[in-house]
Amino acid sequence: MRTEKNLRISFFIFFIALFGGISSNYIVAQEKLELLSGEIAKINSKVLDEERVVSIALPNGYEQGSQKYPVIYLLDGRTHFRHASSAVDYLSGRGIIPQMIVVAVHNIDRNRDFSPVPDKNRPNTGGAEKFLNFLDQELTTYIKKNYRVSDFAILMGHSFGGTFASYALITKPKLFDAYIAVSPYLQYADNHMVKESQEKLKSKYNKQKFFYMTVGNEPDYFKPLEEFSTAIKTKLTDAIHFRYDKYEEDNHGTTPYLSVFNGLKFIFSDWQLPLITFAKGLEAMDEHYHAISSKYGFEVKTPENQINALGYNYLQNKDFDNAIMVFKENVKRYPESANVYDSLGEAYEKNNQLKMAKQNYEMAYKLGKENGDLNTAIFKANFERVQKAL
Repeated sequence: MRTEKNLRISFFIFFIALFGGISSNYIVAQEKLELLSGEIAKINSKVLDEERVVSIALPNGYEQGSQKYPVIYLLDGRTHFRHASSAVDYLSGRGIIPQMIVVAVHNIDRNRDFSPVPDKNRPNTGGAEKFLNFLDQELTTYIKKNYRVSDFAILMGHSFGGTFASYALITKPKLFDAYIAVSPYLQYADNHMVKESQEKLKSKYNKQKFFYMTVGNEPDYFKPLEEFSTAIKTKLTDAIHFRYDKYEEDNHGTTPYLSVFNGLKFIFSDWQLPLITFAKGLEAMDEHYHAISSKYGFEVKTPENQINALGYNYLQNKDFDNAIMVFKENVKRYPESANVYDSLGEAYEKNNQLKMAKQNYEMAYKLGKENGDLNTAIFKANFERVQKAL
């Protein structure tokens, strides 16, 4: 039976491995700042008859792996790209949500693109149908063709963008699986989207949906948002996970920062691996991610870093047989990763199996050079140290 002391060790090793100290041979080497950077893509849209620009942020390790990732699409992309990408990076780095691809759509005319119907008091409105067709037929198609994406997509919109998010749910619910609507301007055109929700929301969808809605201290927004909330709760029952939060100490300008962070936590509320599950071993961890796969509708593999954490828990307790077994399984599942070989090499070295340690350190060094891994110098040092000891 695992003692309380060993459970505390499990907790410590789990978080060390998860938050950056992937191999105990180079915990210090992993203490570095990673600056967010993005790619720019330009799409010549036939639907909109104009060029559209998007910023794209890829997860850390994207180039070295083969896994597929969920995507979050940001409206008002220039405004929200940096803080939303940071939220995704921070939360995924702690195992609270999955790593994701962030796609931020730059504006040309947001009044035109986000408005579901024309408003005589606002010129050039009513273009939401065309913009949604652009997202459906061109942008998401481009992202799927050029990047490794899983079958899970989120749409985030603020203010008029939140109006569009509700429009997307009602008009093309298959396009997105989850929505973050931040202070949505649902009073537009005499509460048009509120009325649409009361009439056109479905009681069942192709798969589970998630809708997270927020508002700040904005009294003019309260009544239509309450009516929209009632429509969803009344018509959708279990078809959609819905939450409506009021940030009464914040305003229209500050709600997005909080809403993206909390919205992602809400959508992926069951994602994080419980410590007790980690303590039960790899089979229990695999069962957790199998359940997650079923909930979100795309395959989720037990992450490399969490399998590594389990291996280091065994290693910390001098259970070399189980440590080697777990690290070997990680090599089997993630053969492109230099780190899994380095960890296996460390287990063999501590078990005085120096020939096996040398083989795995050498493979880590080889892959590190090929992949441009920042820890290649450490892999080399490990390999050379054991080579001299033989």
